[in-house]
Amino acid sequence: MTPVSGANDGHPLPAGEFSAWLREMRAALAGSGDSCTPCGDCYACCSTSHFVHIEPDEHETLSVVPRVLTFPAPGAPAGHLVLPYDARGHCPLLDEQGRCTIYDRRPRTCRVYDCRVFAAAGIPADREPISRRAARWEFTFADEHARAEHAAVRAAARFVRDNAGLFPGGAVPEDPAQLAVLAAKAAGVFLFGGEEAGGPRRPASGSEIAGAVVQAVAGFEGDGEPDSSGSGADVADG
Repeated sequence: MTPVSGANDGHPLPAGEFSAWLREMRAALAGSGDSCTPCGDCYACCSTSHFVHIEPDEHETLSVVPRVLTFPAPGAPAGHLVLPYDARGHCPLLDEQGRCTIYDRRPRTCRVYDCRVFAAAGIPADREPISRRAARWEFTFADEHARAEHAAVRAAARFVRDNAGLFPGGAVPEDPAQLAVLAAKAAGVFLFGGEEAGGPRRPASGSEIAGAVVQAVAGFEGDGEPDSSGSGADVADG
């Protein structure tokens, strides 16, 4: 595979202040903004054999993506399309320098993608170049609450990954990106209660925690911003 510019250099990269990043990431996932990933010269996510989902309401994107390049998204309703990769594993809309030729009208999938979510959740990506890039991100923490939020995102990823049997039908994401995104959505379940949230509480059972995760994700998808004040179980360490 052609080396991905910017992904192989091992020096740390500033990922930003964690709580601010988490708010921005959740807003992007809710559809009220784009992720603002400082990609630099890295285009690993565009050149590692990923399919890109395009939804039917993305009219500006659909106006510039040649239909001959797309095909119907498997298992999705009519109108949902997939943009495949070329023989090199690259998005066919990259130019020879790795730049997106439709950047201002790129798909929503691309707009919300942020490899910092892997660093936040403490899990590797499904592609080595992306994992190498993600491993370089270093967050800063404005206060102890920011550190607690970071611990909560990681706890959410661990719990979902390790307790599939507690969820309906055992259905939990196998794709690392989907798992990391779920952890960002459900992090509030795993925040410490502390005095600000009414004092310490006893940890809930595994099934209760799983139910709270399902509820948090459903609430997020319903209104974009469920409660993340720490009203869930005190399980950020486990």
